[in-house]
Amino acid sequence: MHKNCPNCNLRYEREPGYFYVSMFVSYAFSVAELVTACLAIYILTGIDDNFWLYMAIVAIVIVLTAPFNYRYSRVVLMHWLTPNMRFVPELARKKKGES
Repeated sequence: MHKNCPNCNLRYEREPGYFYVSMFVSYAFSVAELVTACLAIYILTGIDDNFWLYMAIVAIVIVLTAPFNYRYSRVVLMHWLTPNMRFVPELARKKKGES
């Protein structure tokens, strides 16, 4: 991810460790995705006692959704879970090359 917004130069990381909280958001995303995937497999196949089928589905879903979870857990943290994070034009540094 960018350190600053390419359009308005807003600094994303407010303090050291700010995005550690996004791990909890990512965890919530993963749980929701895994429950949905396992429920869909159960409804589609009717198999509820095949441990390896569900482990394979879990592994595939985690690998496929990891980039989504990584990016959007940070977006959710910045826009919904940190309501006081706003762009202040006076505090923005000028872009390189601007006078």
